[in-house]
Amino acid sequence: MTPAVFGISGLELTADERAFFKEADPAGYILFARNIGDRAQLRRLTDDLRSLHGRDRLFVSVDQEGGRVARLRPPQWSEFPAGEVFDRLYQLAPASAIEAARANAHAMALELAEMGITVDFHPPLDVRQSGAHDVIGDRALGSEPMQVAALGRAILGGLARGGVAGCIKHMPGHGRATADSHKHLPRVTASDDDLERDLAPFRALRDTPIGMTGHLLFTAWDSENPATLSPYVIREIIRGRIGFDGLLLTDDIDMEALDGSVPERARRAIAAGCDLVLNCWAKMADMQAMANDLPAITERTRARLDRALELTQIRDDSALARQLLAQRDALLALAGQAA
Repeated sequence: MTPAVFGISGLELTADERAFFKEADPAGYILFARNIGDRAQLRRLTDDLRSLHGRDRLFVSVDQEGGRVARLRPPQWSEFPAGEVFDRLYQLAPASAIEAARANAHAMALELAEMGITVDFHPPLDVRQSGAHDVIGDRALGSEPMQVAALGRAILGGLARGGVAGCIKHMPGHGRATADSHKHLPRVTASDDDLERDLAPFRALRDTPIGMTGHLLFTAWDSENPATLSPYVIREIIRGRIGFDGLLLTDDIDMEALDGSVPERARRAIAAGCDLVLNCWAKMADMQAMANDLPAITERTRARLDRALELTQIRDDSALARQLLAQRDALLALAGQAA
């Protein structure tokens, strides 16, 4: 098995993709808007991937946070709000905000599970910082670490109830970034003591089975390598101080925060201690080079992958999803908000 999560070029597998994926046997896949047409088409695609590998519990992932980060959108699927909505409700009624976040995530998971999607790269546990770039912005669950952890725990619980595995991101924290890591490498100069605040939500939820790194350089820890490519950050901060022992993925390895070719970045990420490399853009040459160059998945990574998918299930319960969305909306109305 190749320690990678690959993208797909379109609404169905091409002949070249089918042959390559069968031979390379990647750990999983990620879906984007280019892969999503309607309900019947999307379910055919995920069923096709399962048939290709003969694995019922396959890592089929998506970025579905709500707000501006949503790959499945109306009118085919429901509208889900950004994290800031739950942050605002939390200021007035913390228990209601936690219950609204849980119901929202449960309904979201039911829609994803019906489509054969097993992993959602959600929630972001990045603590909002004043003056930072808005690449996180309204996606954040708050500016107070324990509030972020409380809402993040509710989201993870809601996703699990719907049969989908969540993923905490972006370790060790993206909230201080003054640049968009999709385009530039953010350089964080905060002290080690100050960065404890960023680590707190991840430490509180360190038992989550899946986590994602962030492409940021933290001068207090490693002045040369961004977190994704830093053996020190992964070993001492993510695995050590945070205590995360789950399946660790990179953020998209094709983002411009990183230098070198995509295969070079992938090799460095695995060597640094990441379990899997996330490669989103379905560029066949890059995927082939990664499959040729990367070592086979380790037994430890395979065990982490299996554990991450233990509770995932494909299900169809649209009536329950509607009830949960109504419950969410009633709770959000307490703060005069709409989803």
